[in-house]
Amino acid sequence: MYSNHRPLRATNMLINTNSAGIGLRALHYRELQTLTQTQTAADRPLPGFLEIHSENFFSDGGQPLAYLDWFAEHYPISMHGVGLSLGSADPIDGQHLAKLKRLIDRFSPVLVSEHLCWVGVDGVFSNDLLPIVNSPATLAAAAAKISEVQDKLGRPIMIENLSSYLTYTRSSIPEWEFMAKLSKTAGCLLLLDVNNIYINSVNHQFDAYEYLNAIAIGSVGEIHLAGFQDIGTMLIDTHGAPVSDEVWALYAHALARFGQVPTLLEWDTDIPALSVLLDEAAYASAMLAKYANNVRLNPAN
Repeated sequence: MYSNHRPLRATNMLINTNSAGIGLRALHYRELQTLTQTQTAADRPLPGFLEIHSENFFSDGGQPLAYLDWFAEHYPISMHGVGLSLGSADPIDGQHLAKLKRLIDRFSPVLVSEHLCWVGVDGVFSNDLLPIVNSPATLAAAAAKISEVQDKLGRPIMIENLSSYLTYTRSSIPEWEFMAKLSKTAGCLLLLDVNNIYINSVNHQFDAYEYLNAIAIGSVGEIHLAGFQDIGTMLIDTHGAPVSDEVWALYAHALARFGQVPTLLEWDTDIPALSVLLDEAAYASAMLAKYANNVRLNPAN
């Protein structure tokens, strides 16, 4: 079993924790490549790292992999998965895990992460990331799967908290306690999605700050920020809008508690110009810089 005392670094290229990252999207491949090649000190700051959706690069070849080869030479890479279905009752898909390991072995990412969710059962797949029942049984099952994945990959992974629009009557553990216990039981770090915490706090009526305060210092390996849509009856995690003021405030509290943590700006729908993403990343980077002397890499409990 992997311990969350293990370092995050898997390659000689380190993430600059003063500089936030962005998701690498096909729409921006050429422009970001050009900016990277021509940047001067007076130019707009470039991202500190790039994050990909792992499954988008499972092919044996093609233009996406060629671009990723280039970007991996210039940026630390974070791999974020959506398909391991760690919350499903089904066993881990061996073929999927083998493809992920092949990708990791090829690119040596600094960070590897996956969602705490299920995406299908008995060979029937959803087009969404579905929440799990927060109970002792599912905690034990998810922790066992995470340990299995870490053992087979030969490295630690991070687990992301999910946005959700319903709760289960069988859930007996508050989400924040579930995530904290999962990190300790599975020996994994957490990818703390601050936007998802805020969305769930509104949708399910809990205190988002209580959530953050329940997570152990030192157990957070990465933070995600994104935008949402308010449809009146609930908030929807669209990743298609700027980060809200409420989420920025929650992020500031997270930094005050956890110190500098690699931070990613997500934008996956209605993707704007690259300059918009870089501006949001620069704003997050300015917040990160305030916590330069508050780095907490080792778990306190």
